[in-house]
Amino acid sequence: MNILVTGGAGFIGSHLCDHLIKEGHVVTCLDNLLTGSKENIEHLLNNDNFKFVEHDITNEYDNGPFDQIYNLACPASPIHYVKEPMETIRTNVIGMDNMLKLALKHKAKILQTSTSEVYGDPQVHPQPETYWGHVNPIGPRSCYDEGKRCAETLCYDYHKKYNLDVKVVRIFNTYGPRMQYNDGRALPNFVKQSLLNESLTIAGDGSTTRAFSYVSDLIRGLTTMMNKDNYFGPVNLGNPDTELSMKELAKKIIKLTSSKSEITYYPLPKDDPIKRRPDISVAKKELNWQPEISIEDGLNNTIEYFKKKLNI
Repeated sequence: MNILVTGGAGFIGSHLCDHLIKEGHVVTCLDNLLTGSKENIEHLLNNDNFKFVEHDITNEYDNGPFDQIYNLACPASPIHYVKEPMETIRTNVIGMDNMLKLALKHKAKILQTSTSEVYGDPQVHPQPETYWGHVNPIGPRSCYDEGKRCAETLCYDYHKKYNLDVKVVRIFNTYGPRMQYNDGRALPNFVKQSLLNESLTIAGDGSTTRAFSYVSDLIRGLTTMMNKDNYFGPVNLGNPDTELSMKELAKKIIKLTSSKSEITYYPLPKDDPIKRRPDISVAKKELNWQPEISIEDGLNNTIEYFKKKLNI
């Protein structure tokens, strides 16, 4: 098949491109390199079945035909989308609309990578797909949270009006090799800081929680969802068995790296969710999917990658 992956030079996107190429597909990777990196896809550039195009999806693109479109284009770390709020919401809304029009033209299936952030700072725990969320529409994170919510609306409007085959997945915290160690998120920050024996900096008092899913589990979930007939979602993809407080995560990483680091604290950012864990009952039922990689194995793989990046 001919497959388009937007945001394909990013952390998750590059792993998806790897998987699709191994499956024998012809892959076009679009990325404006705002947060992605050509280094992530450098090993694919000489592959005849792979094409990289530097492009911003807020501008129209049509060099198909395409059978499937995976839309992963969007800054995903608060440090990036708070810095570029207009770029973020335009990518989520205008970019989403452009990709839906492209899918409609080529009669392609399209998968939108939404996010657990659509649930905001949840008042329901764990979060099922039926929960509508608790989101501040004018806060510092709203360009991402509300942008992703609006993108979901667009997907289902195209489905209702044009019978377009849309797929929406809500991704919970995902980690693994090719994460940027300076992207501002807790897990890569902790790994970098522990490897360098620096203080691990935790927002708040360390009691906020996240559930962490390894990237290979997520890729399996994305491709399973794409190839599921007559199912449109939304569906949560994450690992409910790995919910950890930030303090627990920091201590685990310090232990795995045999670090001499200590833990320090700074004020919790505005609207930062207090708890986060997916209900994946729907994924189990509809996709026969659940995570397989343990937090220890996933962290060890990530630590080894960061050691190479930091020349340790």
